[in-house]
Amino acid sequence: QVQLVESGGGMVAAGSSLTLSCAASGLTLSSYAMGWFRQTPGNEREFVAGINWNSGLRNYVDSVKGRFTISRDNARNTAFLRMNSLKPEDTATYYCAADRTWYTVRTSAGLYDHWGQGTQVNVSS
Repeated sequence: QVQLVESGGGMVAAGSSLTLSCAASGLTLSSYAMGWFRQTPGNEREFVAGINWNSGLRNYVDSVKGRFTISRDNARNTAFLRMNSLKPEDTATYYCAADRTWYTVRTSAGLYDHWGQGTQVNVSS
């Protein structure tokens, strides 16, 4: 049974940093590209960042470029999202996802095969 479990969310002030973790079980992480998405009530799930199987390719939504960094540790079956200089507009539920198309980074949520349950990030002004 595949499980992705996010952790590291919380309530922080603008300008703060957080690191989200996504621990995978039931799959071999190196066989997947990984993505982070976020969603606010009433809105569609938005691509935030993605990384291919060997970290050779990373992609970010423009609004987080220079502030967020996606990484992975295949030996630990874990992916990360380091978020610096957080803004109130970053407030959302953050989800990690695994994509069998391991060699590239895709930005459409519908293409991902496995999802975590989400972790809440609240950024106050």
